Amino acid sequence: MKTIPYIQIYEKMYLIRAFELRLLELFSKGKLFGTTHTYVGQESVAVSVISHLHTSDTVFSNHRCHGHYLAKEDDPEGLLAEIMGRQGGVCSGRGGSQHLCRNNFFSNGIQGGFLPNALGMAFAEKYNNTENIVVAFIGDGTMGEGLVYETLNLASLWQVPLLIVVENNKYAQTTPIEHNLAGSIIERGRAFNIETSEIESNDISDIYNKFETLINKVRTSKKPHMEIVHTYRLSAHSKGDDFRDKDEIEHWRKKDPLVHIRKIISDNDAIEIEDKVNVRLKSVEDKVNKMPYSTIKLET
Repeated sequence: MKTIPYIQIYEKMYLIRAFELRLLELFSKGKLFGTTHTYVGQESVAVSVISHLHTSDTVFSNHRCHGHYLAKEDDPEGLLAEIMGRQGGVCSGRGGSQHLCRNNFFSNGIQGGFLPNALGMAFAEKYNNTENIVVAFIGDGTMGEGLVYETLNLASLWQVPLLIVVENNKYAQTTPIEHNLAGSIIERGRAFNIETSEIESNDISDIYNKFETLINKVRTSKKPHMEIVHTYRLSAHSKGDDFRDKDEIEHWRKKDPLVHIRKIISDNDAIEIEDKVNVRLKSVEDKVNKMPYSTIKLET
């Protein structure tokens, strides 16, 4: 195992957390419109996975994509501009919060809708005999979509280098998983003869080390794997009211991955990182606010 770069990891995780909390503030002040699905509480998953990827690997994400995008592209300016509909956005302000496309990163708001694309990309990597892998992030709520099982079937049949990361944050919008999903997620992957395992810990060390092993295995074996990470989102499903039990949320706040990793590094390092990120995000926001809005030219 490599030495875990806790300081660099904390900076990435804090960037995601601070960015998402600022988005919620901007919505509450009427500065943003539409909707957004923040990644607050799940930062350790995105950072742990993407830290082990090569730049030539491909990542597919879902409606809750900001954390994955920031972990891979380190581009808060492009992301904020996109969400604000500005021309300097990731997709020139036309994709919005859920539909991002840059380099080898793609997200789509339709539950499971991108999985066939991820499968096809993984097949192409195998066909071209590259060392690249494809990672697809989905949630527990997506396990009710038929495309998931069509993808698992062909991924197993074709034996492609596809890592499916299921972030089980216990809720599909506002519906608890026990009211939405029959049986276990892990057995669903195994039913297709795909190696499937799970991570019960919110400890950054456990998640980081596990994905180092998994990603190396998918890369060398060129075979699929499905990993379920049992996590929790500390913010509401979207920007609206949160109907979950307050005691439950408080229970998970005590397991906040940022609180955990902050105890590992020194206070001086943590404060330095937080100040650096906060200054950076303030500069980003000021710059984005001066950008022109995206325009659509209608052809006649």
